[in-house]
Amino acid sequence: MSDRPTLPEGVDELEIYRRMRVARRFDERVLALRTSNVIEGPTHPAIGQEAVAVGVCAHLRTDEKITSTHRGHAHTISKGADLKRMMAELYGRDEGYCHGIGGSMHIADFDIGMLGANGIVAAGLPIALGAALANKLDNEPSAVVCFFSDGAVGAGPFHECLNIAALWQLPVLFLCENNGWAAGAALEETVAAESPHLLAEGYGVAHSLVDGNDVLAVMKATKTALDHVRSGKGPYLLEARTMRISVHAVRENMPPDNRDAVTMQEWATKDPLERHSKSMLSRGVATQSDLDRIHAEVEGHLDEAIAFAEGGHPPQLDRALEAFRT
Repeated sequence: MSDRPTLPEGVDELEIYRRMRVARRFDERVLALRTSNVIEGPTHPAIGQEAVAVGVCAHLRTDEKITSTHRGHAHTISKGADLKRMMAELYGRDEGYCHGIGGSMHIADFDIGMLGANGIVAAGLPIALGAALANKLDNEPSAVVCFFSDGAVGAGPFHECLNIAALWQLPVLFLCENNGWAAGAALEETVAAESPHLLAEGYGVAHSLVDGNDVLAVMKATKTALDHVRSGKGPYLLEARTMRISVHAVRENMPPDNRDAVTMQEWATKDPLERHSKSMLSRGVATQSDLDRIHAEVEGHLDEAIAFAEGGHPPQLDRALEAFRT
């Protein structure tokens, strides 16, 4: 029996690669735009972690919801967001998802089930619980996926939400993107457990660990976790071990990058896009021409997104007060 996961209907391995390529190149181009001061505001690239976002969201229906983090571009793109509106938001244009007022850390699109990126560490967990509780009250066999990082594991909402989700048997998949670092602090400095997913044991929550840089392994583990959640068996915690290749963020007062060069070189050999493309080529699933075509198509889409953003309009600042007028 093959260890390869069963891909969702209408999705093949080339499509999975394309989605990872879009997320990668979006972050790389945004990083270049930010460092050259074309766009402003803090941005947190997820370069190197694309297999987690793509592998998880490939199994989600449009009506199923996710919550994200301050490093949310890949999650948002993988859930089906409009690249033009995302780029316009980072450019501070009225055509953006938050009309140019929210920026990178506050993009949301309820139409595709993206409940929002979040600049506050661990703040997405209680939002996911609320969505999961609504699903349960409505007797909907739908899952909510809550993306968070190892940096959130030491925060109160993580423990409170695991406890409540277990008590109420809520249909939520807690997805820990463990890249080993909370800004400049190493995992062993912030989490007492050997591995974050093991903390679920104390709350009676099903859990597992997966190689977060192997997109097919992520998809297989996600399918198992979602089957558990959707069938009414309660929450599940899936830890994906990965690494961000890029800096923590581009913003004022950036924390130092304390990661040693040897470790980063080792992780560079596990690049999820390289691993998947080489695997496809070796198995005859794809040709180099297929990959080249995808690369060109992705660049074209991003060129269009940047042109759309550059041609957009300044934000209408009165929108910032709309919530207080209703």
